Amino acid sequence: MEERSGVVTFGGRPLTLLGPDLGEGCVLPDFTLSTTEFVAVGRANLIGKVLLLNVVPSLDTGVCSAQTRRFNQELARLPTNVEVVTVSADLPFAQARFAATEGILHRLLSDYRDFSFGPALGLGIKELRLLTRAILVVDAAGNIIYREIVPEISHHPDYEAALDAVIEAAR
Repeated sequence: MEERSGVVTFGGRPLTLLGPDLGEGCVLPDFTLSTTEFVAVGRANLIGKVLLLNVVPSLDTGVCSAQTRRFNQELARLPTNVEVVTVSADLPFAQARFAATEGILHRLLSDYRDFSFGPALGLGIKELRLLTRAILVVDAAGNIIYREIVPEISHHPDYEAALDAVIEAAR
């Protein structure tokens, strides 16, 4: 498996990302995630709408929870042909608790079981077996049209750039 260094840090410490460097223009690869009810979901289950993939290391951290709440708040202003999905390696139980506590209305999917999403998209952190902080926008055909990998995973992404990309793709 491909390993990439120098892409992200955590507290200034360099980390290794697993998987390819998939950017704009690449096709969303196949993977398996779990719903909060432990149902398997793959690429085929997600394409068909414009997809905002909100990728976070853990919902139990301040930045990840704030990032997920922010995209949840934006749901009302997004076109109906857009789906927001938050992906983390948290257990589905933790995701369900977070969604209930925080009033999250969009889908939360977990990479805990196979850890196939992170490495397939080049977003898996080798040292932590977590996902790095990233935002991807995927068009209805399954093509990545926007990607931000946040260089320091304790920092916030560029929310406005991601939302602009989603709204543009939904036109």
